[in-house]
Amino acid sequence: MILPIVSYGKSILRQKAKDIDKDYPYLKELIDNMWKTLYPADGTGLAAPQVNHSIKLFIVDSKVIYDNLEEEEREEFFEGDCGIKETFINARIIDYSEDKWIEKEGCLSLPTLSEDVMRPWTIVIEYFDRDFQKHTKTFSGTTARVIQHEYDHTEGKLYVDYVNPIKRKLLKGKLIKISKGQVKTRYKME
Repeated sequence: MILPIVSYGKSILRQKAKDIDKDYPYLKELIDNMWKTLYPADGTGLAAPQVNHSIKLFIVDSKVIYDNLEEEEREEFFEGDCGIKETFINARIIDYSEDKWIEKEGCLSLPTLSEDVMRPWTIVIEYFDRDFQKHTKTFSGTTARVIQHEYDHTEGKLYVDYVNPIKRKLLKGKLIKISKGQVKTRYKME
């Protein structure tokens, strides 16, 4: 089932999400529905708070980005992977590289906007996958960026929090329109 995506201004997007255990009700169904919601919206990641569940769960598909890049761009934006398609439960980023880079980011909860955001190039993250198998992995480049963006959703943060204060003031009118549902999307917003 395709789920409505929570729009900017809703309090759930600012809440720190809770850890869950493998017995969380309808967990696999929720994960399946998140994947079904992600693709029609042309997203590369989706966090549970964006579909009205304040739990530490997000999905990432950076493979779709990798597959649509030229070889030269792949070498520039990906390091150590060809993109991933993964579920992250109870994730904790345990290390960030000092190397940082700026790239445009958008968000399904903030449609029509995209802004430059500086993020670490490499992260180390601990998480459980869909089957509650524990992993500790290192990701870099675009994959690390998408993971950090979705991880932030489980921490009650949005990418616009990283935009400089002057630019954020300039975005205020657009953010108000989004919060009032005055933007058109190809996907259902809540």
